[in-house]
Amino acid sequence: MSHTDRGKKRLPLSFTLLYALPVFAAATPVLADAASAKTTRAGITKTAGVTHKARSAKKVVQQRAVTPSVEPIKATTTSSARTIKQARSSAAVAGEAENVVVTGSFLRQGRNTSPNPVQIISARDIQQTGVTSVGDFLQRMPSIGSSGRSNADTNGGDGISCTDLRNLGSNRVLVLIDGKRMTQSGDSTMSCVDLNTLPVMAVQSVEILKDGGSELYGADAVSGVINIKLRHNLTTGGVNLRGDITQRGDNRTGLISAYKGFNFDHDRGNITVFGQYDTQGGVMQKDRAWSRYPQANNPANPSSVMYGSGTATSGKFFDPNTGASLYNSDNQGGLIPYSKSSRYNYNKDSSLLNQTQNASLMGDAHYNFDKHFTLYSNVLYSHKTSWTQIAPMPATGSVPPSDLPSSILIPTDYPGNTSGEELQMYRRMAEFGPRKSESAIDSLTAKVGASGEIAAGWMYDASFTYGSTMASYQTSGVGNYANLLREWGLQSATAGDPASDLIYNPNACAGYAGCVPSSALATLSPNAANYANYTQHDHSQYTMRDTNMRIHNDHVVKMPYKGGGDLGIALGMEHRGEQMSYRPDALIQQGGSLTNTVAATSGGFDVSEAYLEGNLTLLHNVPFAKNLSIDGQGRYSTYNTFGSTYNWKAGINWAPTQDVAFRGTLGTSFRQPSVSEMYGGTVMSYLGANDPCDMTQIGTYGGRQAAVMANCMKNNINPNTFQQSGSGQVPTLIGGNPKLRPEVGRTYTFGATFTPHWVRGLSTSASFWHYRVSDTIGALSTQYVLDGCYTGSAPGMCQYVNRLGNGQINTVSALNANLGALTTSGVDWDLSYRFRVSDADWFLVENNFQRLVSYKQQQIPGGEHYNYLGSITYQANGTSNPTVRDYASLSWHHNNFSVTYMMQYMSGMHWNDGSYTIYKSDGYGRVKTPAMVLQDLTFNYNYKRWNLQFEIQNLADKQPPFLVDTSSNSNSATYSGWYAGRSFLLQAGMNF
Repeated sequence: MSHTDRGKKRLPLSFTLLYALPVFAAATPVLADAASAKTTRAGITKTAGVTHKARSAKKVVQQRAVTPSVEPIKATTTSSARTIKQARSSAAVAGEAENVVVTGSFLRQGRNTSPNPVQIISARDIQQTGVTSVGDFLQRMPSIGSSGRSNADTNGGDGISCTDLRNLGSNRVLVLIDGKRMTQSGDSTMSCVDLNTLPVMAVQSVEILKDGGSELYGADAVSGVINIKLRHNLTTGGVNLRGDITQRGDNRTGLISAYKGFNFDHDRGNITVFGQYDTQGGVMQKDRAWSRYPQANNPANPSSVMYGSGTATSGKFFDPNTGASLYNSDNQGGLIPYSKSSRYNYNKDSSLLNQTQNASLMGDAHYNFDKHFTLYSNVLYSHKTSWTQIAPMPATGSVPPSDLPSSILIPTDYPGNTSGEELQMYRRMAEFGPRKSESAIDSLTAKVGASGEIAAGWMYDASFTYGSTMASYQTSGVGNYANLLREWGLQSATAGDPASDLIYNPNACAGYAGCVPSSALATLSPNAANYANYTQHDHSQYTMRDTNMRIHNDHVVKMPYKGGGDLGIALGMEHRGEQMSYRPDALIQQGGSLTNTVAATSGGFDVSEAYLEGNLTLLHNVPFAKNLSIDGQGRYSTYNTFGSTYNWKAGINWAPTQDVAFRGTLGTSFRQPSVSEMYGGTVMSYLGANDPCDMTQIGTYGGRQAAVMANCMKNNINPNTFQQSGSGQVPTLIGGNPKLRPEVGRTYTFGATFTPHWVRGLSTSASFWHYRVSDTIGALSTQYVLDGCYTGSAPGMCQYVNRLGNGQINTVSALNANLGALTTSGVDWDLSYRFRVSDADWFLVENNFQRLVSYKQQQIPGGEHYNYLGSITYQANGTSNPTVRDYASLSWHHNNFSVTYMMQYMSGMHWNDGSYTIYKSDGYGRVKTPAMVLQDLTFNYNYKRWNLQFEIQNLADKQPPFLVDTSSNSNSATYSGWYAGRSFLLQAGMNF
């Protein structure tokens, strides 16, 4: 049960009390001379007039009163595929009251009466998979999309775990902790809730509202809500140790977690502390045969396949007018004829999975003064570090905005230039070593509040939540461009003009301490490399303040006719402010390095809101209406940036008998741009895309080839000879846009739940869902911009393409913008069946199934609707929309021993390039990805207070499918679960 937030003009308590409350609670037992808390596995918990019961092995202890979010520790946990009906049924079996609060409503409702589609996942389901974070587990769920972030995101991922619901993006799903917002990652380009910060042992359950929730929870809940309910009011303790290693001996993962809770002052208060430390060793791409050699293109002719990058450690020298590759250097000051064998295999230096370390500490406390006033607090702190590396930095010129030369041009009189002409140079700076990126992120979410009864069944809950994330980023090997040019003896003919030619100055190092005169055609000495190298340091901070107050009454009035039910009402106010700042390294801001130029940025917004929910049971326990209820929700929001908006939702639930119930919802959604979407700094990223004018790409356009050819020639580029230099990646400017408008949407769902009383232990449900989001906030894909320009389908895209004089793409601009509409729909089917075959043996079968019916998106307002159903964007950072996904498990329990088999299925997909589906007839070599199955097997044994677990992950050692993503030869957003290969896990836990 969650505490809900509510806004007031004045904060209920100062932020200092967030730290003082646990100290106060710890000192109270001494002052009350009652320091000894009674230890028991579970007790009787009185929550706002509702009694929860459980049995202890020794005796029953009464807890006097607790906050509404407190939940008892259950002797058995619920199944991962539970519908609301299942959750309430199992609660009733355990002796709990049937009226509960489930995500999607602020009111307690009876069994099988909510119209909202909610999936409930228990702590046991998460722990039996051996994952170290909630985010890793959620990736198994069919409803979780591929637009989030995971530990397989090694180029800027920073070890952050962000989830995505319905493939609508992690920015459109709201993640809550006990019904309250928590701090976000504060990333400059994409801010989200990092699920790696939560101690796994602190999780009681996860509730996924698979329906829009903006009208009840505010913006961000466009695709739904993921509410992580924590364990509270514990009087036990536990320790858990876990180790994991792949059969290849890498990605060594370790975890140690513990918790302890105790009551004080005759059980009027409780303090519970959780802690977790986990580490993951990572995997290098060179250590997997399938990712060792990166394929850079996808031609139909196998002899035309290229691997790695043309930017070699020996340099590539080409004609600045035609782009034709002419020479490499001999690394001793001279030139040799260009050879394709000089291409650089950047995967030998690159990480496949990040190295991470994470330490989390959480304190939870409450004290019950009387039934009218219970004070509570929860503080979560996390410190996380991550490490990853990629290939050495290429030196190709400055990245705009910068006043340094945009191209490295070797003059005709440069020593060693025997070509007799000016040459343009791309060179990979192996002397700097691989680029090693390290991040250190500290996050804090602190909540303090009070709850209790006002009078006559009216309850209140007031709280204040403060969140802060501070991050430091360090990347070595990015180079100081001015220093490097100085050592090479190169300087601009016109100072401050990026387009200027370069002239040779043999005395460029004069007067600069540490500068070592060197040749651009030779390897730098260690001292020279030390002078020209650079390590950047960036910093970011995100802050959130959320004040919330709510009152509710589940039984305001009873309908005055036979079979009539109750009217419940909840209403409240909320005020929230979010701010973000990003401070890049000073040299990076000036455009003085070889890497992306990033500007400092900051901004924020404030919103004040009022919300109302009403639930009316029209009929109850009458013929053909075991229950007939309607639910209405509304929220009025006023933003200091966008003005006001109102969102609503209506739902109905009809259960003609106790065995079946039908439900439906219809509502609107609203999402204001996040602070990172509006104020994130502009950065350059190398995104997967192909230059339409490239000689190997031009033949893939079919009937559009003539138009592409003509447009390339207009730009003085001959597609018959031109070769793209970026190896399937194009430098793309991405970042925030303060002129963004909010998104608006509409969602509807309908479904049914079937729990036949004549088949004990069986429950199944099916739902149809449909989303439409207009004015979607996002960035156009690089390929879409290029194709729109050169095929002529969107000539306006040409303004976003900037080329150098030699025809090579300098940058493509793809800043955040309001794009067109996105619509998607599908069907969910959940099944849970528990049956006993003997006194000692029982089985549990569970299944979560999703069938995607449609997924269409407009890239520009009023533009063409692109159909992405059953397709995957094969280029780097691409997302996927498999038609079918399924997660199933089968458990056999024999006394204290159990075996669980888990299976994930994902249907095959056709490749698209960000705009269109590609075919072999268009000149492509590979165009499909096969269906994939991932299997795990877990063995558990309980011995007294001990629990022992052994697991084999990726049982068949299945490797991910091949895609030409120019990076890992697969797709990390979709197939990261296959990346490590077969792994073995051993875990031991003890309760006390």
